[in-house]
Amino acid sequence: MTPDSKELEIIYRHRFAGRQEYRNRVWQMLIRYVFGEFVRPEDTVLDLGCGYGEFINQVGCAIRYGMDLNPASSRMLASGVRFLQQDCSTPWPLPERSLDVVFTSNFFEHLPNKKKLAATLDHVHRCLKPGGKLIALGPNIKFIPGLYWDFWDHCLPLTELSLSEGLRHRGFDIVRCYPRFLPYTMANVPRYPLFFLRLYLVMPWVWPLFGKQFLVVGVRRENGNKPADI
Repeated sequence: MTPDSKELEIIYRHRFAGRQEYRNRVWQMLIRYVFGEFVRPEDTVLDLGCGYGEFINQVGCAIRYGMDLNPASSRMLASGVRFLQQDCSTPWPLPERSLDVVFTSNFFEHLPNKKKLAATLDHVHRCLKPGGKLIALGPNIKFIPGLYWDFWDHCLPLTELSLSEGLRHRGFDIVRCYPRFLPYTMANVPRYPLFFLRLYLVMPWVWPLFGKQFLVVGVRRENGNKPADI
């Protein structure tokens, strides 16, 4: 059973208490050195499971959406970010082929089962333009089989390969697939100087030594195949 919206608000308020400024600075650097290359200034971007807006508040693009079940997210999003509070596996109130990028970080593991994930990916597929990108970052169960379950709201174990296979079945081509990208979590860990993060991000050959999270980038097929056609 997954937490409801009120329980989510309580969980995340306690989990990341006192860390928001540091998290914002971390995400500023992640956007600068990694994720910014996938987003153009003219793009329309949706942050799926946007949390407190660490990514969507800081990414440079024309139109920004944040989607989350947690009602507290709306209070943390920057002006100009359009908030959609909803279950992501239910229909999205957006036109077909209206998004250039869907970004999600540490979110899919909170879904209760593969059926919910499949429905979510179908909505991503419908709303992305052909050639649009889904960028997915998340904990890799392959490398943290025990630690993965230390969080109350973790439900769905995934690897870079299982997610990539699911994306291919639902109309995406995989253009990037890193089994090891970032370390596991920013919750309850020391606040390392950001200088070390910058070094880490510009030296991808060290990612296999410390990375516990995958990074997968899928592109919606140009022929526009919908899941039912595949």
